[in-house]
Amino acid sequence: MRALAELDADLREVIARHGPPPLWEREPGFSTLLRIILEQQVSLASARATYERLLTVVSSLTPAAVLALDDAALRTAGFSRQKAGYARNLARSLAGGTFDLAGLESKSDDDARLELTRLRGVGTWSADIYLLMALRRSDVWPRSDLALATAAAEVKQLERRPSPDELEGLASAWRPWRAVAARILWHHYLSTRHRHD
Repeated sequence: MRALAELDADLREVIARHGPPPLWEREPGFSTLLRIILEQQVSLASARATYERLLTVVSSLTPAAVLALDDAALRTAGFSRQKAGYARNLARSLAGGTFDLAGLESKSDDDARLELTRLRGVGTWSADIYLLMALRRSDVWPRSDLALATAAAEVKQLERRPSPDELEGLASAWRPWRAVAARILWHHYLSTRHRHD
């Protein structure tokens, strides 16, 4: 954070105004990746509600427990048909040993992202969020995150929200700490919208 503050006056101002950002860390593993899949293209509140309903129908959140649920049970928890398919595919890949989630920890960012995105329903956004929050990689940049793009536009006083490619270009100056820059920008985004939460 100190390195970024020295490098970039706009990020320094965000830190001065809102304080250091939270780490927003998550425990590596199945339940975190499943929750990130639930967060795709919906609000965090909606994803949280679905995740919490799921926890009420399984005694512990394991691949086997998810595979034991039928369509009706997943629908009741709030899963769309598509997300139910993604959840089952992830659970099957882990239960069958075709995907090694723990093995990602020893892989490079690019190799880990590649492994994750081979899973049906896990795109680059989900892979990047997992790398950033669960594996706590320092230079991951979720270039397709809309809140990040919105925050960057506000902090950098751009005329419009940057495209993923533009956002990637903007962040190149923040290597090797782009994940820290992302946290600073998310902190700006949330702090300027939820002052009374």
